Parts: sequence; C-alpha cells; structure tokens
Amino acid sequence: MTLDRRNFLRTVAALSTGAALGHTPPARAAEFSLKFASNLPADHPLNVRMKAAAEAIADESKGRVELLLFPNSQLGGDTDMLSQVRSGAIDFFTLSGLILATLVPVASINGIGFAFRDYGQVWAAMDGELGAFVRASIEKVGLHPFEKIWDNGYRQITTSSHPVASPDDLRGMKIRVPVSPLWTSMFKALEAAPTSINFSEVYSALQTHIVEAEENPLAVIQTAKLYEVQKYCSVSNHMWDGFWFLANRRSWERLPADIRQVIETQINRAALLQREDVARLNSSLQTELQARGMAFNSVDPQPFRQSLRKAGFYADWHTKYGDEAWKHLERYVGSLA
Repeated sequence: MTLDRRNFLRTVAALSTGAALGHTPPARAAEFSLKFASNLPADHPLNVRMKAAAEAIADESKGRVELLLFPNSQLGGDTDMLSQVRSGAIDFFTLSGLILATLVPVASINGIGFAFRDYGQVWAAMDGELGAFVRASIEKVGLHPFEKIWDNGYRQITTSSHPVASPDDLRGMKIRVPVSPLWTSMFKALEAAPTSINFSEVYSALQTHIVEAEENPLAVIQTAKLYEVQKYCSVSNHMWDGFWFLANRRSWERLPADIRQVIETQINRAALLQREDVARLNSSLQTELQARGMAFNSVDPQPFRQSLRKAGFYADWHTKYGDEAWKHLERYVGSLA
C-alpha cells in the first residue's frame, strides 16, 4: 500500500489544528484525562499514529483514559513544552533527542554527524544497548522515556541561495539549527554560521531571511511547507534524528499499573508503525517536493566526514559523551576516529 500525502490528508481530514485532537470523549467522563503535545503538524505521521493510539487506549481502557492531542506547537515551543512536561502541566511530549540534550547531554548521541550509514544501523542501536543507555540517563532527570523511539528521519539541508554539494558550500552560510549544542558544534566545524531557532519560528525566519538555510527530514520539510521559502534540497543524510516519547515520571507513576501497561503497549506499537509510515512516505516525497519547485542534489558524505575529523568534531564529542557512551555508539557504526 502506497502512503503518500493524499492518503495522510484523508486520514486526518477530521482533525482540527486549532483544538485538542484526541479520542471522542465517552458518554461518561474519563477517569484519567491526559495531555500529549508535539511540535509537528497534525498531518505528520507521528500525530496521525498518535491519534490512532489515543483511540486504541480509550477503547482498551474501556473509557477510563482520555488522551488529548495538541500538535503543531499549540502549547509552546520545544523548550517551553519540555519545561511543562517536567512540571507536570503536560503529561506526554515527543522531543528530539538532539534538543533533549540541553537537559540530558548524552541524548544527542544518535545525531553525531554522518555516523549512521543506514536504518539497519539506526534501529539496531536505538532498540539496543545505545538506546537503553540513553533512556537510563533520561530517567535521572525526572522523565520516563518509552522504550521505542519514533522516527524523525535522516536530515537534509535546504537553502534559498545555492545547493550544498561540498563543505565549501556551507562556509559562512546562515543556517537555522534547533536549540542544541551538537547541531551548533557540527555546523561550526563545517564553517557555517548556525543560528538556534525553535521549530515554531522556522518558517518565518526563512521567509524574512533571518537565515538562508535550514535542515530537516523530508517529511518535516513537506508538512511544514518549507518548500514555499526554500529553493534547494541537498540530500546529505548528515544526521539521523528521532523523537523520544516522554512522560512526567511522577504523573506516570501515579497511574494504576494496568493503565500504564495499556498506554505503554499502544504507544510503543504506534512508534513501530510510524517508523514504517515514514519509510514509505520518504520514498515518494522527493518527487512531490520537486513538483513543488525544489531542486535536489545528492551529497557525497566522505568530504564532510573528513572535514569533521580534521576540525576535531568526533574527538571533542567522544570526550563530552564519555568512553562508555561512545563505545555503545561505535559498536553499531564502527570507528569514527
């Protein structure tokens, strides 16, 4: 079955981006009314699968749980929502490990530049020892990370001025990056001029030329309509990024064990389905974005890896993460020295 934008839009036609998106409340009030927030548009595969998971949770719990969905940064930017989930104002939140690293430094290790060759390496690492190591670190800051990380995809570079084919093309380029030290470090090592901007402000920053470039997975470039303000897309696959599904640990542990089991089972199941959705969607997105006017070019990763090695990027982050974390990473991707 082909999964394309038309299928997604049909799936979420009933969703309202201006209101909480969840399961239709049962005849009687739910015993537990929980909030889930994300920074992604309602028709992104993550929120499509979350809507289905909310319905499954309501059904399996026999109406005891109502999960309300707030997509598209309705409850604030990434840093605001992270604060809210830590305080308990939001019950659940999906956040890139690369942004979570402002609180849990090792959470960004999956985004080391040009580390993962393919998805086989990604899922082996994140469902294996590397993912377990990161989750244990997240638990220490009062958050409960669910077992299965969701796919945000390999990230590509888009620009309004010229395509990026070599490290030289990045020199001096004003590029938006998320609020994360790893992104800033990598693009500085490649001699670009990175600027940290929350995702909710990216479109306007590109439109007003505060920055000339950004980098995101194809699904985000499409659903956020960044093709309207960017001309070129360079398929660099420079980072793999995923979304940790996070719960406020105190709120989570107050839920009855049977309710926790229902929620965790359905959310982890939805994460695996979302991974499949993104894989199918990505196969059609380049053609669709080209039809929207974007020009694509492929990127050889080797010169970029060499530039990062020469700048000391890998050595610096090995030191920052520590030997144990780096060992878990290189077990799956090989030596980065």
